[in-house]
Amino acid sequence: MKAVIQRVSEASVKVNGITVGEIKKGLMLLIGIDENDEKADADWLIQKILNLRIFGDENEKLNLSVKDIFGEILCISQFTLIADYKKGNRPSFIKAAKPDKAIPLFDYFKNEITKSGLKVESGIFGADMKVSLINDGPVTIVMDSITKI
Repeated sequence: MKAVIQRVSEASVKVNGITVGEIKKGLMLLIGIDENDEKADADWLIQKILNLRIFGDENEKLNLSVKDIFGEILCISQFTLIADYKKGNRPSFIKAAKPDKAIPLFDYFKNEITKSGLKVESGIFGADMKVSLINDGPVTIVMDSITKI
């Protein structure tokens, strides 16, 4: 499971011109699910993301997590994060989980992260989404659950 984590001052997602999710200060998460990912991958990422100290404290040092600042979270499913781009110029998405596996795992991810008590919004799985954000910093971190081993 891969995540692109962006510290934002605001973010939103639209489907067919209608806003389906929006947040203020917090994290915008792009989540890619590999065919081999399991709930343990989601659990590991959730704990890392919720405790990641990428918000400034009173001295502007990155010492605070999204939980510490009572931030908000916007989750967007993005199978293109699982692209294999090593051969040729056309990426392959063959290793991305199929919807019958990816949808329940993405829903699990969202439900578990919601247990933090923070406001959590999301896009619509598989929809053509238009995502807008103001990256604060900018601070962007790419995380892969494979690195937990």
